[in-house]
Amino acid sequence: MELRQLRQFVALAEEKSFTRAASRCHIVQSALSSSIRLLEEELAAPLFVRTTRRVELTAAGEAFLDSARRALGALEQGATDVADVNAMRRGRLSIGTVQSLPSFVDLPAVLARFHRRHPAVEVRLCQGAAGELNEKVASRQLDLAVLPIEESGEGLQSHIIACEDLVLACTPTHRLAKARSVTLEQLAGEDFVDFETGLGTRALVDRGFAEAGLRRRLAFEVSDLVTLLDLVVHGLGVALLPRDVVRSRRGKLATVNLRGVELCWELVVTHKGAARNGAPVLDAAPAAFLELLMEQAREQGRA
Repeated sequence: MELRQLRQFVALAEEKSFTRAASRCHIVQSALSSSIRLLEEELAAPLFVRTTRRVELTAAGEAFLDSARRALGALEQGATDVADVNAMRRGRLSIGTVQSLPSFVDLPAVLARFHRRHPAVEVRLCQGAAGELNEKVASRQLDLAVLPIEESGEGLQSHIIACEDLVLACTPTHRLAKARSVTLEQLAGEDFVDFETGLGTRALVDRGFAEAGLRRRLAFEVSDLVTLLDLVVHGLGVALLPRDVVRSRRGKLATVNLRGVELCWELVVTHKGAARNGAPVLDAAPAAFLELLMEQAREQGRA
């Protein structure tokens, strides 16, 4: 049974004439007759009583007409639903981010811009560790995830949306606060405040010291940026953080460049790759949100 047969059956039932029904369906009368005959054979019941003047439904035809109309109505509604999702008149968008997302990625501003443009799209935002986000993107529980490039999952597509140099953050009275630049060797003996393993810039800083063959002292390990900054402000340790993050505490923290090493915190937005059946990489809503993220990055000169 084919969709065209249902449409042709309903047309014949409503027009009560093969000539008019064939014209309505834009086919020749013989093709309509063949289609109805095949439908009757499949259902093992006559659907119409044919006379020289009119075509009338049988009892079986009357029963089938209701079902055919419901089926066509459901398909038409389905087509409307698909069109609404593609046009973002409805739909959902699921985004994940690592905790303590830095200020130079203004996710709330992008979310607000997206909502103004597409108010009917339901947006869900969750935070988590990079590994958890990668798993959710891979299983399509999340459409997009924002996380450090070194922690992006294998097999996922990534787009760089920010790149910020790490600098030393310390109190203005710290012995290194007035230095033009410092090396990792100079910092190896300092007490550090950093994120817990798997969060924020922790992996990047750990890798920098490991590649330099150095060890450092971790005095405090925290899970959020605000606490980390507060601990440094109170002189309980130093930290290596993105430049804009340190500048957010201007006057309370000194910013000192690193020398002899390049530590850049690159953030990416990741998503599932293309399907084997050639389906689009992203649905309409995630694709539109990704474009807004890239637009922000271009405006800030970070993409």
